[in-house]
Amino acid sequence: MILDNFQRVSYRYGAAGLLAVLLTACSSAEEAPASGSASNTVTILGVVVGEQQAKLEAALAPFEQETGIDILYEGTDAFTTLLPVRVDSGQSPDIAMFPQPGLMKTLARAGELVPLSEVIDRQALQAAYAQSWLDLATVDDTLYGVWYRAAAKSLVWYVPEQFEQRGYSLPDNWEDLLALSDQIVAEGGTPWCLGMESGNATGWPGTDWVEDIMLRTAGPDYYDQWVNHAVPFNAEPVQTAFNYFGDIVRTPNYVWGEEVGALSIPWGDSPQGLFAQPPNCFMHHQGNFITNFFPQEIALGEDIDFFVLPEIDPQYGTPLLVAGDIFAMLNDTPEARALMQYLATPTPHEIWAKAGGFLSAHRQVDPAVYPDPLSRKLARLLSNAEVVRFDGSDSMPGAVGTGTFWSGMMDYVAGSSAEEVTDTIERNWPQPESITVESE
Repeated sequence: MILDNFQRVSYRYGAAGLLAVLLTACSSAEEAPASGSASNTVTILGVVVGEQQAKLEAALAPFEQETGIDILYEGTDAFTTLLPVRVDSGQSPDIAMFPQPGLMKTLARAGELVPLSEVIDRQALQAAYAQSWLDLATVDDTLYGVWYRAAAKSLVWYVPEQFEQRGYSLPDNWEDLLALSDQIVAEGGTPWCLGMESGNATGWPGTDWVEDIMLRTAGPDYYDQWVNHAVPFNAEPVQTAFNYFGDIVRTPNYVWGEEVGALSIPWGDSPQGLFAQPPNCFMHHQGNFITNFFPQEIALGEDIDFFVLPEIDPQYGTPLLVAGDIFAMLNDTPEARALMQYLATPTPHEIWAKAGGFLSAHRQVDPAVYPDPLSRKLARLLSNAEVVRFDGSDSMPGAVGTGTFWSGMMDYVAGSSAEEVTDTIERNWPQPESITVESE
């Protein structure tokens, strides 16, 4: 049984191209392994539901119209539980839309995924995605996934008008960031808004801070070791990252509401202080999805903008912390192959991007399809970033990533030391579970 260790092309194919792929693949279809779907259909399991599911289905509609293949999409908020059960019972979907690469890697190592080298030309993928994104979709030197929806997390939001009026300059490094914060305090303002309350997920905004800082103080390679527990959670570089976060959240007058505000303000409400008159705060660290919580009258790219959290150690620069959804194939059928090839083209990315609320790391997506200048700026950031790393807490075992790490951030803001918090997380890191696959 597969044990779930995680909680949580350079060309466009027209109708003729897709059908040619299908006809070629169908010549050996009788020898293909049995799939979890009926003939001329593709089944997908993913986490996209509700209004967003409608946008996803609209992006997939041209494929259905051009090929005559029916896509049967199932959205669920229990993806990380349901997919392993389906795999273990022999009812795998043809394609899974993973909300993070951790479970994808587990299934790849268990032999449950189809390598993309057998499906899509590598040069086409290299033309479509920066190498850093391909690396995130690679397991043990084998590429398995096609990235679709993406999110940038290493962002600091600010109101340009307020910065212009006060003569504030965007910081080039961490020292500049603290100097700007000190300047704001000296002028009677509060530099930062921060809210970590999120119901059962309370504490997660603090993990993004620590992960972003880890990338800038310990570097991407060490970050990878930390996420995979190749180094202890309480190692000195991890505690250093916590204490850099403390430079923000523990400095008097730096955060609106001080520690009590950070612990109690709902994360979606926390950026509202940027838009108060006068402002309650001038900066807010959060991913691009926070735009959904801005006042409706705010013009993205005009009334609000962002800069990337600046470098701390120059040798590491400004790596980009990201999140996103990645498609991978479990059943090797001609229909599933054709759909994976379609997903690697700009078309399905552009359709959803035009509808709004969507960003892609695909380099061939036309920037003009994005509905506002801020989305276009974010898309360029995602597609051009030289070093990207996936959200660490989303890639750790659930007991940590959605458990002790979240609660540990709350304890740290409340006054516990970095050593105390990281020692507790390390003591409670779950023992690795073996991964086996039941024979048929």
